[in-house]
Amino acid sequence: MNSQIPLTRDVVLIGGGHTHALVLRQWGMNPLPGARITVINPGPTAPYSGMLPGFVAGHYSRDELDIDLVRLARFAGARVIIGKATGIDREAKLIHVTEREPIAYDIASVDVGIHSAMPEITGFIEHGVPVKPLEILSHRWPHYLDQVQDNASLAVIGGGVAGVEITLAMMHALQSRGVTATMSLIDAGEILGGVAPRAKAKLLQRLADYGVTLRPDSKVAEVTANSIRLESGESITSEFSLGAAGARPHAWLSELGLDLHEGYIVVDEMLRSSDPTIFAAGDCAHLPDNPRPKAGVFAVRAAPVLWHNLRAALSGNKLILFRPQSDYLKLISLGSKMALAEKFGITLSGAALWRWKNQIDQTFMAKFYEYPSMNVEKLPKELASGVTDVLADGKPMCGGCGAKVGRDVLSQVLKTLPQAGRDDVLSQPGDDAAIMRYGEQYQVITTDHLRAFTEDVALQARIAAVHAMGDIWAMGAQAQTVLSTIILPRMSADMQARYLSDIMTAASEVFGAQGAEIVGGHTSLGSELTIGFTITGISEREPIQLSGGQAGDVLILTKPIGTGTLLAAEMTMKARGEDTIAALNGMKQDQAEAATILQDAHAMTDVTGFGLAGHLLGICEASGCGAELDLAAIPVLAGAEKLAEQGVHSTLYPDNFKVAAYMDMTEPKSGRETLLFDPQTAGGLLAAVSADAANEKLAALQEAGYQASRVGVLLEGESLISLIDM
Repeated sequence: MNSQIPLTRDVVLIGGGHTHALVLRQWGMNPLPGARITVINPGPTAPYSGMLPGFVAGHYSRDELDIDLVRLARFAGARVIIGKATGIDREAKLIHVTEREPIAYDIASVDVGIHSAMPEITGFIEHGVPVKPLEILSHRWPHYLDQVQDNASLAVIGGGVAGVEITLAMMHALQSRGVTATMSLIDAGEILGGVAPRAKAKLLQRLADYGVTLRPDSKVAEVTANSIRLESGESITSEFSLGAAGARPHAWLSELGLDLHEGYIVVDEMLRSSDPTIFAAGDCAHLPDNPRPKAGVFAVRAAPVLWHNLRAALSGNKLILFRPQSDYLKLISLGSKMALAEKFGITLSGAALWRWKNQIDQTFMAKFYEYPSMNVEKLPKELASGVTDVLADGKPMCGGCGAKVGRDVLSQVLKTLPQAGRDDVLSQPGDDAAIMRYGEQYQVITTDHLRAFTEDVALQARIAAVHAMGDIWAMGAQAQTVLSTIILPRMSADMQARYLSDIMTAASEVFGAQGAEIVGGHTSLGSELTIGFTITGISEREPIQLSGGQAGDVLILTKPIGTGTLLAAEMTMKARGEDTIAALNGMKQDQAEAATILQDAHAMTDVTGFGLAGHLLGICEASGCGAELDLAAIPVLAGAEKLAEQGVHSTLYPDNFKVAAYMDMTEPKSGRETLLFDPQTAGGLLAAVSADAANEKLAALQEAGYQASRVGVLLEGESLISLIDM
C-alpha cells in the first residue's frame, strides 16, 4: 500500500472463518488505500471445516487442515490480534478482547462460526469435546489417539449428518491403528432425521459396517470422564464423548443489542446487521429473507459480496446484494477414502466421489498455501553507484533489531569519539548503558527504539518497552523514569489518537510493573511506525558491567534465540504463523525476575542486535577471557533452526557474521550455528555466574518460567569463542 496515503479508517474482522479468510485474501490483492484492516481470532490458525472429517480419519495432517491466519494477514497487510472477542461497545465503537485493551473500529464484521458445546448437560463442559469450534477437536483428537491402546470406548452425541460423518471418521482412524472400538451414536430423536431416504439408507449401512451402535430417542443426562448417563438411567461407557448435536450461537452475540434470530445475528441482503457499521457472515449470521443451512458453501459464496460491501462502507460507495443459491451439493465423507454425494434427491457414493471432494477441498486450501505475487515498485533506470550492491539480496529491510547498524560500523565510529573525562561517568566502551555515580548511588541511562515489525501496535509497543528495559535489567538497576520517542505513519487525527492510545497503554503497563513512570517524550509523523524509549535507572551498588567475567564462570542464557530469522521469514511469508506468534509472545516476556535471580552475576548483557555470538564476544573482550559454547544446549525458538538451514536470514546477519573471525569459522555447518549470529529483539539475558551458584540459579530461572539454559563457560586466554556440539 502507498505509504504516502494517510490512514483514516479501521475495519475489523472478528473471527477467522471461511468468509473472512477469503476477504483477507482478496484484500491483499486489492487493498483499500487509507484503511487499516484487522482480524481478531483466538489462535494463529483457522481449521477448514470441509477437511475436518478427513483429518479425524487420518487422511490429512493438521497443517493441511489449517488456514495460517498470520501468513494470510501478512499478505493482506493486516493486523492480526490473537485473542477471543467477548463483546462490542457499539456506542464507543470498541471491540472487547481477552487479555488486552479494546480494539477500535469504524466498520466491523463478525464471522465467529458456531459451537457444539452443551452446557445444559451436566459434566459436558468438563468432560465432553464439542465438534465446533473446530480448534478444540483438532487438538483433543490427536492427543486421544496417541494415548489409546488396544481397546476404545467412544460416543457421539448428535445423530445428524455432522455427527454421522465424524463418527465414521473416528471409527476409521481407530481401526486403521488396530484398535478395537466400541462406538455409540446417540440422538434425542431420529438418527439422520430429515435426510433424503436413499442417502439415509447408505449412511446407516456405513455405520453398520463399522459396528456403530445406534441409540435414537435417547436423551443424555450427564457426561463423566468415562461414561455417559442417559435420562433413562442407562450408563454407556465412553472415554471420549463428542458433542455434535446441532449448531449453537456464541452467547456473547446476545449482548450486542443487535437484531437476532435464535441467537444468530440477523443480516439484510447486503450482510449488514441492524447496526449499519456491523456486518456478519458465515454460520453466526441469519438471512431472514433467504434462510440457509449452516454450511460452508454459503460462507464461501458470501466472501466476494462482503469484501465489496466492506470497502463500499468505508469509501461511501454502493453496496451489492448477496443472493445465496437455493440448493447445494452435499459431499459426505464415509470414513475411509469414500464419499457420498447428494443433491436434488440424487444420491451417489464411492471412491471417485471422495477424490472429487478431496480435489474441491485441496483447491480451496491452495488459495492459502500459495499467494499471487504482487507488483513491486521498480527501481529507476539511473541509480547512484552502490545502490544495487546494497539491494543485492532483494530482501525487504527487517524490523526490530534486524534494522540495527552493524557491530563493526558502530565500533569504528565510537572509537573516534573523545573519551569521557568526567570522574562521575563510569561507562566503558561496549557497556549496555551509560553509568553515572552520584555520591554513593549509581544511575544508568539507556535508549533504544525499534522499527515496527508487526501491525499490532500495542504488541509492538510492549515488545519495544521490554526491549528497552533489557539494558536496565542487565545492569541490575531499578528503572526510574521513561521518555518515549514515537514516529507514527501519516494518518488522520482520530487514527493518531488510536495508535498513541494503544502504544502508551501497553508501554505504561510494562514500565509501571517495574516501578517506572513515563514522564514525557516526543511524537512526530514520518514514513513508518517507530517506537523508542529512553530510560533512567538507579542502583545502590555499582551496576553489573561486561568487564566482570572470570575464567570458570558458567554462562546462562534466559531466552531462546531465533527471533531475527523468524521475523525475516514472517516478512516474506515463509514462517508458520504458530511459530511467529510463539516468538512474539517470547519477546514480550519481561526479564525482571530473571534480573533479580542473576543480580550477583559477575558480568551480564542482554542478547539483542549483535546476536548471541556478538554479545558474548563483548563480555569476552571486556573481561579479558575466552569462551566455550555448548551448541546443543542453546535454546532455540520453534521453526528458527529449519528456516536458518533454508538460508533465511535477517538483513543484519552478514554484519553479525563477522564475529565468526573470532570463532575459527568460515561458514556455519548447521542452522543452529547460523543462529549464533541472528539478531535478537527483546532477547534474553546472558550472564556469567560463578560455577558454584550456576545450578541453583538455573533452577530458579526455570521455576520462574524462563526457558533458561546453561550454554557455556568462560575460559582463560584470548577473547576467542570455541564451540562444542554434544
